[in-house]
Amino acid sequence: MTNRITLAKAFLQRTDWAGAAIAPLAGDASNRRYLRISHEGATAVLMDAPADRGEDVRPFITIAEHLAKTGLSAPRVLAQDTEQGFLLLEDLGDDLFARILLRQPAIEGDLYRAATDVLIHLHAQPLPQALATYDAAMMADRALLAFDWYAGDADSIRRGAAHAAIFALLSDHADHSVLIQRDYHAENLLWLPRRSGVARVGLLDFQDAMRGHPAYDLVSLLQDARRDVPPQIAAEMVAHYIQRTGHNADRFETAYHVLGAQRNLRIIGVFARLCLRNGKAHYIDLIPRVWAHLMHDLAHPAVAELAPLITAAIPAPTNIFLKDLKTQCPTLPVP
Repeated sequence: MTNRITLAKAFLQRTDWAGAAIAPLAGDASNRRYLRISHEGATAVLMDAPADRGEDVRPFITIAEHLAKTGLSAPRVLAQDTEQGFLLLEDLGDDLFARILLRQPAIEGDLYRAATDVLIHLHAQPLPQALATYDAAMMADRALLAFDWYAGDADSIRRGAAHAAIFALLSDHADHSVLIQRDYHAENLLWLPRRSGVARVGLLDFQDAMRGHPAYDLVSLLQDARRDVPPQIAAEMVAHYIQRTGHNADRFETAYHVLGAQRNLRIIGVFARLCLRNGKAHYIDLIPRVWAHLMHDLAHPAVAELAPLITAAIPAPTNIFLKDLKTQCPTLPVP
């Protein structure tokens, strides 16, 4: 990591931020990390995304520019070194929705409506060119992460049956008409009340955007793996989105639960993998909430046929099961 700091300072030397102070800001589930840069009373954010660890900053640049052109608040790219994996970004502050709501729970409905309005606005815009599609085949494959990492020894016949059922459901509700950010939730959204309209919501972590279903990011927002969204607010936001966009309510709500089942299976698998492969055991603590979302989605009549295939092959996250899973997480050396 010391070498990355040296490279980061060399990058900053080639910008107007030469000699700036560098302080840790945050990391995420990927190999990216973020640092706050301070210089002459101004701040910026440095994204450190090493290419030799599978990161690529170019998609972030492309999507950030697209979002900004539509009037949304994505961080402006102030300087870039795509070869070394550094971006200097506009600092949108620290007021993540998740933090604001700890201090001001009374504005929860307002924040979620603002975030839903961002999706309504974005989904009315033309798609950027050369955007990959999050299609039924890819989504079904990623749902199997729950079988491969969380269940571990899932029976191959049950795994195959679940895969076929998930693929069929996703194919029945295929719609790749909008840009989906794929990690659209309270820890990736910033509240910017001094701005107006949809620009009041700052957007982060959108570099994995693809073409997908209009319900996908709404699921990401309302079936949050990290915080509980009140059921009444979730229902109101789905109804608000449908009313403003003109979607058929029954079909949209069905797709919402189909996509929810897929997404929550994928997240359970990803969280287990982050523990078992990357030594990030704290992600196991989030699985019970994701499991509850999954059970909620599987209770929808259109998804009910999938339910027995899932519950027969994937164990419920009991305290005993999760404790055993955590014991299998490797202890990683401090870099």
